[in-house]
Amino acid sequence: MEFSGKVIAVLPVKSGTSKVGNPWMVQEYVVESNEMYPKKMCFDVFGEDKIKQFDIKMGEELTVSFDIDAREWQGRWFNSIRAWKVERGAAMPGQPLPPPAPTEAPDFLQGDNNDDLPF
Repeated sequence: MEFSGKVIAVLPVKSGTSKVGNPWMVQEYVVESNEMYPKKMCFDVFGEDKIKQFDIKMGEELTVSFDIDAREWQGRWFNSIRAWKVERGAAMPGQPLPPPAPTEAPDFLQGDNNDDLPF
């Protein structure tokens, strides 16, 4: 799944040690869509390497590719929205995309000098 918008919050990094003794790190971000009625999404990036790779900054326009998962803890269920890809320069709704570059000249530009128009 994907969500595009502007980063409106960069939350503090959380870290700890797993049950087997491995260190972990996660950081959460909030993105607001650029629609007439904006929506917000809070997502996380897991792992120090991914946090550094994505290098997400406040105010950036992003398209975030993510997975959703749920887990249970002490009888309650929690959703997790985990980013696996981040692209800079999110597409803005209402702004047309540029047309693709032509791969070859159309037939009417091939040097046809036969002007057979009836007027």
